[in-house]
Amino acid sequence: MKISRRTLMVATASAAAVAALPAAAAEFTFTFAHVLTEDTPNARAAVKFKEEVEKNSNGRIEIQIRPAAQLGGDVEIIEQTQMGLVHFAIPPTGNLANFNEKMYLYDLPFLMPDNEAMMRVLDGEVGAELLTTLEANNLHGINMWGAGFRHMTNNIRPINGPDDLKGIKMRTLQAPTILATYRAYGANPTAMAYTEVYNGLQQGVVEGQENPLANIYSMKFYEVQKFMTLTGHAYHTYAAVMNKAAWDSLPDDLKKVVADAMVVGRDAARQYTAEDEAKILEEIKDQIEIQELTPEGRAAFIKASEPIYEEFRAKVTPEILDKAIAAAKG
Repeated sequence: MKISRRTLMVATASAAAVAALPAAAAEFTFTFAHVLTEDTPNARAAVKFKEEVEKNSNGRIEIQIRPAAQLGGDVEIIEQTQMGLVHFAIPPTGNLANFNEKMYLYDLPFLMPDNEAMMRVLDGEVGAELLTTLEANNLHGINMWGAGFRHMTNNIRPINGPDDLKGIKMRTLQAPTILATYRAYGANPTAMAYTEVYNGLQQGVVEGQENPLANIYSMKFYEVQKFMTLTGHAYHTYAAVMNKAAWDSLPDDLKKVVADAMVVGRDAARQYTAEDEAKILEEIKDQIEIQELTPEGRAAFIKASEPIYEEFRAKVTPEILDKAIAAAKG
């Protein structure tokens, strides 16, 4: 993939900034970049991770968090992490799949029906196996975070099944799995940076989008959307990654500190997400029409999703896909 202009600019600015800094008290100073606003569960969990690392390393590691797309979008942050300009990141696996095709797995629709299935897949053998494949991308995969299950919103009509998506201009991540999914449902998907979605919806460039409730709320998408269906069609998975050289530079005791803190961060993100979602639905219920997906609608979506599994089976690898399906079923 061609390195973005934004990444090259960050490289130049970072080099200049490092040269100008006085010697730091910490043995290691690392940057943690993400695109999320600071009030979202995962952004708050990133702060929890920082606190755990700095406390348990006795100040030997300092974490500098750069939230809210200060260093660019998810793809740019992945590039910067590969290059060592950023040291920690939590990119959506949908974006990460542009660099590592096995990550297509996590955006297959209706793979993980609930939180218990999600934890069996992400925290078990499948998650561990996929994390190891990131070494080839100059990344050290630590564990899997996430922002809850994604739901669909739009301005055209209520979504009761895949047929209702026909012709709707849906914004998605720059993720082949997700783009292919909406094409299979008959929608017109468009990849768009997360920070541009509100304006895109407001101006009619796109008519709908999918995101977990925390993102829908924090970015105020409900202000510029009429309908939301709680489809829960995919878990919005983030891979907690570190630049490989930065990871390798740590002594074993500090590697353990970082890995343990990532577990604390992951669990905090899940806890914060669960606590926030009920409050969010209550707060926005008078501003957007909300409905549940019926069992019949879910069955129709699952049927319409079958070609997506066949399309991406070889890229994910049949072995990993079969293990993931078995783990999700329990």
